[in-house]
Amino acid sequence: MMDPKPQHYDFANQLVASKEFFARSTRVLDETDSGFRPQEGMMTVAQQVAHTAQTLDWFIEGASRPEGFDLDFEKHVKALDAVTSLAAARQMLETAYASAIQFLRSRSPEDLSRPLPQGPVMGGQPISDIVWSMVEHTAHHRGALTVYSRQLGKMPPMPYGG
Repeated sequence: MMDPKPQHYDFANQLVASKEFFARSTRVLDETDSGFRPQEGMMTVAQQVAHTAQTLDWFIEGASRPEGFDLDFEKHVKALDAVTSLAAARQMLETAYASAIQFLRSRSPEDLSRPLPQGPVMGGQPISDIVWSMVEHTAHHRGALTVYSRQLGKMPPMPYGG
């Protein structure tokens, strides 16, 4: 029988790579860019990063609670109003990644194959499916932030290289 541990750790490693890609793509942004938004009504740089962190936490919470995902999106959006510092948002993201990676590494393959709670968000899918959702969502916001960077006159590096 094959050892399931490599696949088990592969889930966490996908988030480790996602974290590195996000950091590389957004490293041209600095604290003075925190409040930039391309137009009124859009998230600021700091809010984009904080939202990414918030969503990583949201996935882990949804996979951990019997009632599933918290669908009070208005509350989540409201929490972003208080985020004005890119440095603080980056710390939130660092903490969220660490928590998500720890969650995945501390679960057995059997745990990760259990179904998510029923509901409109991924109901009944294996818990491990949150990984691709987290990676995709993070990539989406990483891409948005590269557009923000270009609008600020900065050239973001490719996420996949040194």
